[in-house]
Amino acid sequence: MADKRFFTVAGPFTLGQLAEMTGSTLSDPAAADKSVADVAALQEANGSQVTFLDNRKYLDYFRHTHAAACFVKPDFASQAPQGTVALVNKNPYKAYALAAQAFYPDEKFRDYIASSAVVDPSADIGADCLIEHGVIIGRNVKIGNRCRIEAHAVIRDGVEIGDDCSIGPNTFITHAIIGKRVRLYPGVCVGRAGFGFAIDPTGYISVPQLGRVLIEDDVEIGANSTIDRGAGPDTVIGRGSRIDNLVQIGHNVKIGRQCVIVAQTGISGSTQLGDFVMTGGQSGFAGHLKIGAGARIAAQSGIMRDVPAGEEVMGSPAVPLRQFMRQTALVGRMGVKKGNTGE
Repeated sequence: MADKRFFTVAGPFTLGQLAEMTGSTLSDPAAADKSVADVAALQEANGSQVTFLDNRKYLDYFRHTHAAACFVKPDFASQAPQGTVALVNKNPYKAYALAAQAFYPDEKFRDYIASSAVVDPSADIGADCLIEHGVIIGRNVKIGNRCRIEAHAVIRDGVEIGDDCSIGPNTFITHAIIGKRVRLYPGVCVGRAGFGFAIDPTGYISVPQLGRVLIEDDVEIGANSTIDRGAGPDTVIGRGSRIDNLVQIGHNVKIGRQCVIVAQTGISGSTQLGDFVMTGGQSGFAGHLKIGAGARIAAQSGIMRDVPAGEEVMGSPAVPLRQFMRQTALVGRMGVKKGNTGE
């Protein structure tokens, strides 16, 4: 159960309401009027809570759960214990997420600008926005309706931010156009000059970075991640993509729609990721590469060549997943024999 010091629960909701909002089917239609007050983990839920089962690894927990109801795939619905109603859904985790959003909706806030915020008179601030203490908003900034700009965020001249965005504390935004429903977590840096310079025997000559960062709708960017503006072409983050904490995205990078970039990934300049690409933690990309749509990059992989659409790669340098597994097995067979110290 969520700690009430930090979270406020809505509801209760009937199982019929939850089924309707999630596109689920009740195993017992007569239970549609049964009320539940909260969500909880499978092994912790009680008779007033709803839970979910998405991984067969936890099937035994499901068989012994005390939950009032459980979102579950059709194949497992018959194994619900007595007293637990199955909310049958092909994607129970998605259904649970929608239910949890209903129980814990985004915090409502009032239209308010803190006295310590510094907002240039030329800035265009939409309706019902919350601007917290220490925020700095520059000239000709445009901020849409219902945005939350948290403490000590800095938004430089000319930046545009769409409706329903959340800009976390201590963020820095410059040279950027941001779409709707975008969420930047604490410490994100968007639009700083890209890492570009000409090499000369007398030293390095910085190249002016004249592009922007374009962030499309429904993007989330995790804490302390950095996205450099383009050198001439823009850096682009595609609609619906999720970027984890501590990610570095270089200048001119193009991220497609609905990509997932996991923590400590680094993407060098001018690399392009197609739609629905997934990268594991600590993966690294050389510059000027093309990663095809739907490619999956395993954690700690080093990408030094283009990756075709739909391919799964692993290792450093990365190779197709099956090849990596064969190589790993071969190296294991070539290892030091048992009892041999190698001396």
